[in-house]
Amino acid sequence: MAKALTKAQIVQKLSEKMGMTKKDTNQFFDELSALAYKEAKNGFTLPGLGKLVLVSRKARKGRNPQTGEPIKIPAKKVVKFRVAKAAKDTILPSKK
Repeated sequence: MAKALTKAQIVQKLSEKMGMTKKDTNQFFDELSALAYKEAKNGFTLPGLGKLVLVSRKARKGRNPQTGEPIKIPAKKVVKFRVAKAAKDTILPSKK
């Protein structure tokens, strides 16, 4: 399996493709990340990729894996990324 691209590799490829400097491309990524973090509570969509959403999990019963003792897991909020259908279809084509 191939290794995932690092941020530096992504910046390099995009800067070459778009004709921008690496510094400008890197600044764009930093600003996009900051905007996504700020807007995640309202849902932040990256068109063609997916959506960053804040989800509330209910309290539930769990089990300590070491002792088998039942425990109560409290309710909490978590951040999830929902992949867009277009991205799923491109990455994992249907088996028809």
